Amino acid sequence: MQGKSSTLWFRILQWSAASVLFARGWQHLYWDAPFRTLLWDQAWMEGAVQAVLGMDWQAYVTNPNTDWWIQQLVFGTGVLYVLAGLVAITVQRWGRPGRVVLWMSSFSLLILAGLYCKEKFFFLGQFLEYALQFTAPAVLAWVAVAPERRFNRSLLLFLKVCIALTFTCHGLYAAGYYPRPGYFVFMVMSILGVDEVAAVYFLQVAAALDFILSVLIFLPGRVARIALAYAVFWGLSTTIARPWAYAYVATWDTVLLQWVHEAVMRFPHFLVPTLALGLSGGFKKLPQIRQQFELVLKR
Repeated sequence: MQGKSSTLWFRILQWSAASVLFARGWQHLYWDAPFRTLLWDQAWMEGAVQAVLGMDWQAYVTNPNTDWWIQQLVFGTGVLYVLAGLVAITVQRWGRPGRVVLWMSSFSLLILAGLYCKEKFFFLGQFLEYALQFTAPAVLAWVAVAPERRFNRSLLLFLKVCIALTFTCHGLYAAGYYPRPGYFVFMVMSILGVDEVAAVYFLQVAAALDFILSVLIFLPGRVARIALAYAVFWGLSTTIARPWAYAYVATWDTVLLQWVHEAVMRFPHFLVPTLALGLSGGFKKLPQIRQQFELVLKR
């Protein structure tokens, strides 16, 4: 991929990484993260606490300093994400040190996905639904070495795998294979103005489409491009659903503080499919369409 196209794809990739990093940074700095899911798990941590800290478990969990240090770890991780977000939008200025920061942030997001997975009874789908998020900084770091050469078929295949994992796992929750989150139903009811039965039916249909597109994107030609175009649409729709739905029941400041970052961290859910669609040749005809449109306007 050469010239203007590779520059556009690189910008999309930059904002995919930066959005999830800035949003996760806000989450860690202002709200919290599930670090205690691991660090307060006696079965997992008691041996390490005794060996490293020389404390028995009861003293560890009741010591106020323990929670303070956990909070500092959460805060420090948030700082890492914000710095990595800044690196992401200026990555080519930083060279190797910048790429190292992106790899570190991607690894940290991978751990975060694992913590959410542990928190949700080790449902594999809970871990893999974050595939587009925890891979975005690493993909940016890898491509930044040589953007003109690394926007290739291998990268496109990897992006499709991440898209399929994210959409399939979301579909598993929407379909009820895993316990369906109550806020899924609430958001559909709030946005579409339907009752609970209709909302559940809508989610089941949406789940079926998630499964179908996760297969079709691997087929050749136009079929894959149509499936990717739907992924862009549905990824954007689910991204803005949270602030949109809660805008009806919460004050504007609550929506800004609590729900906007939940949307921003999901920007890769439509930006990466947009990138994959572009790499698949989905936008080749846009210049001709634009020219025809301009001719019509001139008439």
